Amino acid sequence: MRVGYRDDASETIAFAAEELSGYLGRMLAGFREMEGEIFLSGGNGALMDGKDAYRIRIGAHGGTIEGKNDRSVLLGVYDYLHYLGCRFILPQKEYEIVPLIEKEKLAAHYEREASFCHRGVCIEGADSFENIMDYIAWLPKVGYNSFFLQFKTPYAFLSRWYGHMENPYAAAEQYTQADAAADLELFEQAAKKRGLLLHEAGHGWTGEVLGYETVSWNAGISAEGGTFSHRMALLNGERALFYGVPANTNLCYHNADAVDAFAGLVSTYAKEHPQADYLHVWLADEYNNLCECPECRGTTLSDQYVELLNEIDKRLAEEGRKTRIVFLLYQELLWPPETKRFNHPERFVLMFAPISRTFEKSYEISRPADSLPVFERNHIILPTSLDENLAFLKGWQAVFTGEGFVYDYPLGRAHYGDFGYVHIAKVIHADIGKLRQMGLDGYISCQELRAAFPNALPNYVMAYTLFGEETEAEELIQEYFKASYGPDWEKVSSYLEGLSDLAVCDYLNGKGERCDGRVAERMKRVGELCRGFEEEIARHRDAEGRWESVCWELLDYHRNYVMRLSDALCFLALGEKEQADKKWEEFRELICKKEKKFQPFLDVYRVLEITQKYTGLHR
Repeated sequence: MRVGYRDDASETIAFAAEELSGYLGRMLAGFREMEGEIFLSGGNGALMDGKDAYRIRIGAHGGTIEGKNDRSVLLGVYDYLHYLGCRFILPQKEYEIVPLIEKEKLAAHYEREASFCHRGVCIEGADSFENIMDYIAWLPKVGYNSFFLQFKTPYAFLSRWYGHMENPYAAAEQYTQADAAADLELFEQAAKKRGLLLHEAGHGWTGEVLGYETVSWNAGISAEGGTFSHRMALLNGERALFYGVPANTNLCYHNADAVDAFAGLVSTYAKEHPQADYLHVWLADEYNNLCECPECRGTTLSDQYVELLNEIDKRLAEEGRKTRIVFLLYQELLWPPETKRFNHPERFVLMFAPISRTFEKSYEISRPADSLPVFERNHIILPTSLDENLAFLKGWQAVFTGEGFVYDYPLGRAHYGDFGYVHIAKVIHADIGKLRQMGLDGYISCQELRAAFPNALPNYVMAYTLFGEETEAEELIQEYFKASYGPDWEKVSSYLEGLSDLAVCDYLNGKGERCDGRVAERMKRVGELCRGFEEEIARHRDAEGRWESVCWELLDYHRNYVMRLSDALCFLALGEKEQADKKWEEFRELICKKEKKFQPFLDVYRVLEITQKYTGLHR
């Protein structure tokens, strides 16, 4: 049997055919010698036009996979493979589960439409070239349709890995901005081959306006330049970089020269990067550093932001560009504008980023706050309650009725406080289930790509729930555990759910008092669970020390990781700081020495950064 498509089909359709033929060739003996054809065809829908949808009509002698657009065809191919029993449990292709089947199993007649338009992941942490390429390849296999590369290039994330930051046992490798620019082209090509929607930029604009090459949050990377200090925010009587970091420094948005330079940079970027489907325009990545000149004090940052975005829209329109601009509800920009409105709201997409929220539970939308807190320039306190966060969103939606999605952080920091990953997966599932009530059309996760420790369950649940919001969390969890752990999956499920019942997401994320008896007791119980499961894990290793699967090997390493980190957290919560730091050092020693072997699954740089910066553990 052959997999066919039109001669003038796109690269994405050709790739979908190659994928389907390759997988079915592995699954079905003699597949290529069978009579018949499976024909792939994409509709006339643009890749950005509404929700992905596909129709599967296949019998024993072939049939069709039709998609609303070319990406939908590829998504349909992967979903058909999932229907046949394939499981894409981790971003690495070598860990896929591809079963052998009989030809009678090929028959399938169904159609699906995605629940949401925006379904994607944004890069964070420390990543190798291979990590990013593997992740891009994995995204459509589980139903995502978008990928976001922050800054002008992903230098910040790649340089962390190749510089082996936080790991004294790995020698730093050279990685330059030129390397990042070259790699970016390859990432973009890989994404476009799959029809993925590309989100680009976001951070870095303010540093560029000030004359700095801004491709990370580092102060040192931007040491040269900065000839436009008059464009900086006036803070405490001085115009200077905010703690030396251009990406974190705000501008004087009353300054016409600063606005002109900002708008010019964005319009030039849009012209030079037509592959960007969504261009993110954000301000400084720190708060309470707004300009205090009399003119800026007379308005709000959000009003100035809308004026800036209108100027960008005007320039793009003059050049005939239809680039969509994503604007950010974040920090001071959570407060809606008082007087200014978008001239052409159809160009813009709202992105709600409740970075300070709790992850102990899901969004609360039954009791929105009656009013927002008063905006106090350079004295704001970010909301942690879900009610208050959603009140800010409602405030913006009262003045902007266009398209929007949530940009959230379950796998950016808080997940390190959930050792079982079941709690955070369920929070993600519940959050997605409330998006429609929140007036939002999707979800992009700002997260580490190496977030598969002990497994990739949270991302798996996220992907399949975003495509089908009706999917039950327990159904996905069972499917994932059965595929990952085999006949003993229920024992693993019970163990990891037990760890998740003791989750301290907020505590690890720096919320709450450091001395906390409840946290200390939970961490003691975590250690007991880990010790009690040692024998069960060991049963899945043969006499020669070979593991039944990578999932069981990860579970063994994860148990040792959890025992050390939970010990450190227990002592910290008891107020025994010196002992806590000693245990954290033992934890650090373990993961740094093991990083080379388990590199794709745990972001060592990020977990060490988080536990030092937010949790309060130190060398």
